Amino acid sequence: MHFFIAEYSDAQRTTSGGGVDDEAIEVLELPFSQALQMVADGEIRDGKAVILLQYLQTSGLMSGNSDKSD
Repeated sequence: MHFFIAEYSDAQRTTSGGGVDDEAIEVLELPFSQALQMVADGEIRDGKAVILLQYLQTSGLMSGNSDKSD
């Protein structure tokens, strides 16, 4: 399993869920701080998502995040 993080613009999206029309991906955009709170509150319980969010928090990779969705 691989996780990728990158900045992107709406113009770079080819479909609403990802880069291929037949992908079954649901995109939910929210501020990083809100995602962490959702983990703490038990709203996000998927192990892969929890591990990824906690890794991003502890690694400092999101320290420059401006929470653009706020």
